[in-house]
Amino acid sequence: MPKGEYLQYGGQAIIEGVMMRSPNYFSVACRAPNGEIVQQTEHLEKTWIGRQKWLKLPFLRGTLGILDAMALGIRAMRFATKVHMDPAYAKEGEPLEVLTKSGKRIQDAAVAGTMVVSLCLAWFLFNMLPNILAEQLRRTGVRSGTAINAVTETIKGIFIFGYILLISRYKPIQEVFEYHGAEHKAINTLEGNQELTIENCMKQTRLHPRCGTSFIVIVFIIGFIVSTLTPRYLISGGQQSNNIIVDLLARQVVELLILTPIIAGISYELLRFAGKFRNATLVNIFFKPGLMTQLITTREPNEGQVEVALAALKAVVEAEEGAKARNEVPSPLDEAAAVIS
Repeated sequence: MPKGEYLQYGGQAIIEGVMMRSPNYFSVACRAPNGEIVQQTEHLEKTWIGRQKWLKLPFLRGTLGILDAMALGIRAMRFATKVHMDPAYAKEGEPLEVLTKSGKRIQDAAVAGTMVVSLCLAWFLFNMLPNILAEQLRRTGVRSGTAINAVTETIKGIFIFGYILLISRYKPIQEVFEYHGAEHKAINTLEGNQELTIENCMKQTRLHPRCGTSFIVIVFIIGFIVSTLTPRYLISGGQQSNNIIVDLLARQVVELLILTPIIAGISYELLRFAGKFRNATLVNIFFKPGLMTQLITTREPNEGQVEVALAALKAVVEAEEGAKARNEVPSPLDEAAAVIS
């Protein structure tokens, strides 16, 4: 792959499938219950936000790219869900359940509801609860807001990586991690300028420096530093709180609106840097923790899973080549592709 195109392709693993994206196209491929690979490719239309050039400046593009990647991930999961619910792809011998239009609306609502509940639980478990637990240090005589911040971030790290270890023992999640490995192998094959075949793909490493797992590790490290140094009691001021509930809620607002974009922006640029200079020794040493964490979030895929990942990747590569052949003006590099989940 030409040097300037390293960041143009990325993807995500989903249940029984893989989503891949390029600057202008988006593809999902999944293994249906009957064993067939079902694949869909769409042109990525730029939203109003996506057309704002100032949002693509370094340290600003990170938040936009992550939100865009999340939106595509939700679309990919919806597609996979519909395939697995479609009677046309049912496994032979299994009863067919035909969804009516109202049933499909209920299904979509269920997916949306699950996402909302999951986000709320994640916010409480990985954000609010660590703050509440760290505040108990005040009972032991600790009054330093900075010290309590550091303990809060440490608890967050324990919860996040403990959660990853816990879900990695769940069989369906293990299968998603296998598709995650297949996705990385496919991208590594492309970036290695090798033919996109199952044989070449199976030889690749299942790790990748631009993986979303590496991003989480970078976010944790940068977040630890930034959040620890941020005043804890914003309303009360100083190192002690007059109203802990009000101060904690104020901190949540500041973290969401100010700190999160800053942390995401810095982490995103570091991740892009890692992808661009992935063969540099110092870069590999610095990003080693993220790669090691991928040993948990990826598993060695089988050839069938690699076949699915390649189907999705080939679709966007061929779509881009077709657009060039038709002399269509390509869109600027879509920053969201820099993160491989």
